[in-house]
Amino acid sequence: MRERDLVLDDGRRLHVYDTGAGDADGRPVVLWQHGTPNIGAPPAPLFPASDRLGIRWVSYDRPGYGGSTSRPGRDVASAAGDAAAVADALGVRRFAVMGHSGGGPHALACGALLPDRVLAVVSVAGLAPFDADGLDWFAGMSESGTASLRAAAAGRAAKEAHEAAAVYGPEMFTAADHAALAGPWSWFAEVVGPAVESGPGGLIDDDLAYVAPWGFDPARITAPVLLAHGGRDRVVPCAHGRWLARRCPGAELRLGPEDGHISVLREGAAALDWLAGRFPSV
Repeated sequence: MRERDLVLDDGRRLHVYDTGAGDADGRPVVLWQHGTPNIGAPPAPLFPASDRLGIRWVSYDRPGYGGSTSRPGRDVASAAGDAAAVADALGVRRFAVMGHSGGGPHALACGALLPDRVLAVVSVAGLAPFDADGLDWFAGMSESGTASLRAAAAGRAAKEAHEAAAVYGPEMFTAADHAALAGPWSWFAEVVGPAVESGPGGLIDDDLAYVAPWGFDPARITAPVLLAHGGRDRVVPCAHGRWLARRCPGAELRLGPEDGHISVLREGAAALDWLAGRFPSV
């Protein structure tokens, strides 16, 4: 894994991760969009599958996390510009995008706003827009998740006050999720701790962006889209995945009826196989 800091034209810094041997190394690239609150290191549990497929991971800490400069007021759409800047710096012209949880909307933003560069999009357990027509957005969410996002919907001051008093709510995860977190996806401990050690700023900016206008319509995505969702997800209920499947043209929905928010990542290797089939050279 190579890490570097990229300084953008506006003076902001993005901390970048890259499993490639060098710029434009010829391998197909998957750009990872991380969840909330995580830093941007790509998902190590999927490295065996990506190594088998010859895939290079590229990713970055979203603004306000890890080594990336904060950008209060950012919307979900802004991820497309940051992703393009990272790809440009690494000499990558075309790439696929994969995101989990809060990374899902940011992956969709890249698909919608970078149509000439994004080959395919995978969103795993990703949110639908807050203003999604016909979707009861909070239905099925855990009590703690609902309280957190309702605070965000009330504005920055309410969200900051909520985070100052918030405690971890394990009920948001199913038994299958807890098993995954104790097993193959214990990796999350490596990306959650560093994401919050300097405070909740990145998380707050993420949640405010989720409940504000995203800045794009998922219906604009022309690249192939794969949506994976757990039927028992209490963090992002599966109704979000179903809504996105109806909204994104030609999207495929893979629903794991017994999966939760983390255990659904068992579909990650199969999703990489699906992505590999969308690269011209694979």
